Amino acid sequence: MIRVAITGTGQMARLVLATVEGQPDFDPVGLVEPMGVTTDEFKGDSGGVYPLSDDPAALFAAVHPDVVVDFTNAAFTPRLVEAALAHGVRPVIGTSGVPASAVERLRAGSAEAKRGAVVAANFAIGSVLQMHMAAMAARFFDSAEIIELHHERKVDAPSGTSLTTARMMRDARGSDFVSNVTELHHIEETRGGAVGGIPIHSIRLSGFVASQEVIFGGTGQTLTIRHDSTGRDSFMPGVIIAIREVMKRDALVEGLSPLVGLG
Repeated sequence: MIRVAITGTGQMARLVLATVEGQPDFDPVGLVEPMGVTTDEFKGDSGGVYPLSDDPAALFAAVHPDVVVDFTNAAFTPRLVEAALAHGVRPVIGTSGVPASAVERLRAGSAEAKRGAVVAANFAIGSVLQMHMAAMAARFFDSAEIIELHHERKVDAPSGTSLTTARMMRDARGSDFVSNVTELHHIEETRGGAVGGIPIHSIRLSGFVASQEVIFGGTGQTLTIRHDSTGRDSFMPGVIIAIREVMKRDALVEGLSPLVGLG
């Protein structure tokens, strides 16, 4: 049995908890709520009752998880990383916008302890495939743009998925893409920000969960690769894979691609 702790108590955390409860080889052992708690127990939607704390180190010391799954806030993740490293817990992190310093700390700590960790921009298998295909296509086109569409409550822009996609595309191409330089701007920043010559446009509207469109342009043709997550449950198959695979690893894995045989 893999003992699993979960961060947060909101919609995503409840979905992760229900997913963990449904796996025969997973044992949910507790939750961390970084926003503070007024009780020391959390009741899941299935009726299970679990220890709850706002202190990850205290929870880890009490319930001894093998893995902690984090979909909360980037400001909290560095604290979670330190607690996980100190208590021998393997983090599976899907939080958007995690500081590079926290990722580097996790990389160094995981290598020193020879203990696995996963940090991924997106846990939807379709999104992982989209990023892989976009990197493949990057070698054949000179220009590309990304449109990412998320729900109105998403606090950061652009998304971690779009940044990762753009960096993968640029690395696969080996040089910056050719980007239109607009001479006249009627509204500033209309063309979006750019990574490696790839403009990224962020849309925040109710009705979306997470979507991304990668558009390549070439002589006489365009290529569009799009992925849509229509529900948060789209992330759960990837979470299950990551929990199982992180137990087999002895270092930090970035992205889900290496865990599903794509890199």
